[in-house]
Amino acid sequence: MVAVFFLGPVPQDPSYHEFADTRSILGIPNFWNVVSNFPFLLVGGLGFYYLRSINQPGILPDLHLAYVVFFAGILLTGLGSAYYHYAPDNATLIWDRLAMTLGFMGLITIIIGEHISLPAAKRLLIPLVIVGAGSVVYWGITEARGSGDLRPYGIVQFLPMLLMPLILLLYRSVFNRVSFYWFVMALYVLSKLFEHFDFDVYGFGELISGHSLKHVVAAVAPLVLLHGFYSRQPRSEVSAM
Repeated sequence: MVAVFFLGPVPQDPSYHEFADTRSILGIPNFWNVVSNFPFLLVGGLGFYYLRSINQPGILPDLHLAYVVFFAGILLTGLGSAYYHYAPDNATLIWDRLAMTLGFMGLITIIIGEHISLPAAKRLLIPLVIVGAGSVVYWGITEARGSGDLRPYGIVQFLPMLLMPLILLLYRSVFNRVSFYWFVMALYVLSKLFEHFDFDVYGFGELISGHSLKHVVAAVAPLVLLHGFYSRQPRSEVSAM
């Protein structure tokens, strides 16, 4: 974090809004980049269905709000990203990124609560959500002033993914299964690779772009989390059995 702020402000590269697949279908511009966000809506809805009761054995009841925030972020990412890809520019990108910060902050809070300290996680949730949203608002304001700065948002997005493996390795979970978290991180890396190679993937037959595949792969990650939550148990119950 200190190293990032030794750098100068990082504005949004205008080429970020240029995607390989810009085909319009059924009157929808950038059709596949828009509709490939549907899996986020599906997984977010499944997450809320799972969380309809706070007595699920695979979640911490005292941290129920953090799980809600996470799946709300997934659901809203489907809406925000679809809106952004319908008309990609900095103004619509704000809504995409605001939704994603909910997912990032909810997830790191869950990891902290399950592995390090439940009381600390409960205290951190709201401040982390505020920091996450604030990083996007800060970027939007600085971008509108002609001096955009992505550094805070970059920390909000990537720091949790750097901290997660350290926490998993250094602290024991209160649940009997954590392997699915590693799959989630692997899927996140894969989604970023598809994003980076958007044009290259689209070049193979021009069927689907890397960015569209990024959405699908990224949506599989919370589905893996949901399955992990559903199939695990607290260690105390496992020991009692």
